[in-house]
Amino acid sequence: MLYAAAGSGAGGLTPILMIALLFGVMYFMMIRPQQKRRREAERMQSALGPGDEVVTIGGLYGTVTGVDDETVLLEVAPGVQTRYARPAIARVVSQAERAESTEDAEDAETVKE
Repeated sequence: MLYAAAGSGAGGLTPILMIALLFGVMYFMMIRPQQKRRREAERMQSALGPGDEVVTIGGLYGTVTGVDDETVLLEVAPGVQTRYARPAIARVVSQAERAESTEDAEDAETVKE
């Protein structure tokens, strides 16, 4: 008797809305930021070039000497080169200046004058 008096047509819809709200919050708080970090890591790894100083996921510092489709060749000491998979590069410490970027900077200075 109490159940019939307390229940209404919208009573069955409330739990569904709460579950949908929970999934929405989980998406914006957990899934979306993780996807953004993954995209940034992929972008960083695809932009690697010779002369970049990097850190691997294991904490090894090295300078990129060669880049392949799936691997990166690092010089970890003078004359010592090791090959790593691109996803093993955690971050770029310093990027080498590329010839293209200096040409773009010179073009931008010419336009300003």
